Amino acid sequence: MLFSPFLLSAQDIISPLEKKNYSEPTNYSELTEYINSLKNERELFQPEIIGTTLKGKNIYALKFSKSKFGKDKSKIKVLIFAQQHGNEQSGKEGALLLIADLLKPKNRYLFDKIDLAVIPQVNADGSEINQRRNGHNVDLNRNHLILEEPEVIALHQFFDKYLFEITMDVHEYSPYSSKAWKKFGYRTNSDELVGVNTNCNISVEMRDFANTSFVPFYRDYLTKSQITNSIYAPGGPPEADYIRHSTFDINDGRQSFGIQGTFSVIQEGLNGEDDFKSRIQRRAFTQASGMLALLEFAYQNSGKVKKLVSESRQKLINSKQGEDYSIQMEHVETGKILPLPVYSYSTGKDSVIMVKNYRPLVKSIYDIKTPAGYLIPKNIPELELWSMRQNLNTKSINLNGYIVEQYSVVSIDSLDFEGDMIGNPNVQISVLSEKPKASDYIFIPINQLKMGLIISALEPKSELGLVTYPGYRHLLKSGGKFPILRVVKK
Repeated sequence: MLFSPFLLSAQDIISPLEKKNYSEPTNYSELTEYINSLKNERELFQPEIIGTTLKGKNIYALKFSKSKFGKDKSKIKVLIFAQQHGNEQSGKEGALLLIADLLKPKNRYLFDKIDLAVIPQVNADGSEINQRRNGHNVDLNRNHLILEEPEVIALHQFFDKYLFEITMDVHEYSPYSSKAWKKFGYRTNSDELVGVNTNCNISVEMRDFANTSFVPFYRDYLTKSQITNSIYAPGGPPEADYIRHSTFDINDGRQSFGIQGTFSVIQEGLNGEDDFKSRIQRRAFTQASGMLALLEFAYQNSGKVKKLVSESRQKLINSKQGEDYSIQMEHVETGKILPLPVYSYSTGKDSVIMVKNYRPLVKSIYDIKTPAGYLIPKNIPELELWSMRQNLNTKSINLNGYIVEQYSVVSIDSLDFEGDMIGNPNVQISVLSEKPKASDYIFIPINQLKMGLIISALEPKSELGLVTYPGYRHLLKSGGKFPILRVVKK
């Protein structure tokens, strides 16, 4: 029998997957019925519909609290969300197992220190047809900066409502289909992979604590439950390409919240060979166990994490102009060798390879000096709509006492961003001799929680910027003026 903290007793709540004896993943109707069936648990559990998908399916957030959710300042707020990718079924299944387990008396101690929200399924439309993308054929985990899809908008509105201190984005990885790795003779084979914030603009203290405290705790917790695990390090194979710590791009679920001073992590479970129901019992169990590991860490370290998050967010809110801020980065080596757990195709057994071409550190290669804020033209409506979707603080400004700077785009070269070639403009900056009419613009100050997102989005040389997306590329024209202006206090 599979060892599991989630094994059932006769009185336990049973998830849809368990009711079907793990024959196939839970569909949307079954998920909805399951959530509605928990109405007798309302003294601890409260469901909330936070939005709907393109095709009108509800997106549920399941809130756990022993008091009024989010109101007790002594508690740490944790958000776990799963299945942004519709063909990654086990995150949803693990979340539903977790929900049932949390309602057991033995686990209620967690809510002495934690207010928890679980979103088991972000992408219900994709899940119903086991498709990675949503009903618009958009990858939701590449939409957190432009924030155009209803599912991602709902997720961020929910985050903004409560400002969670800890988030976990739950995914699956599928190593079976890589031709390059098959040629190399191995594939990654851990039940669970874990990753933390990597963007170098995120607090060093936060990143160090995640790497030196959370990652060892998480891995030890899973190892004790007989779950194989490693760090989330995509790339390779080692003979062909380097291996890195995922991405530093803020358009995904982890970094988009991390850039707001959040202790943010990603969990990647091993998918099945059929990309749907194979090994679904094991996959669901290991995902739920990883989520429980996060909650136990949050319980034991709530004070430390709350302090780190508070300090990081205060720095963002009180940010001043003239500070260095990275808008171009790269993954670099540190001399460290990565022991990577793998499966050998030749022997049919687990093994470990020592990866020398390993780049665990993200380093800045281009900094700018921060302005006091940015002016976005009202005659470019997509920019105003973007600022509204991102819930940015805007205000009126009297430009007396300020200078206004504008970029000129001399030419556009290219830049390698994690294997993709993107535009890299050569720019010159100058002070406008005549100040623009302030009423023609929206002023976005940087001294707010989303400071990092604002700068990364609006600087023309940012490799993470709006201009790297099709709907905003028209803002960047070789030989032209960049329409977003920088405001700098004299």
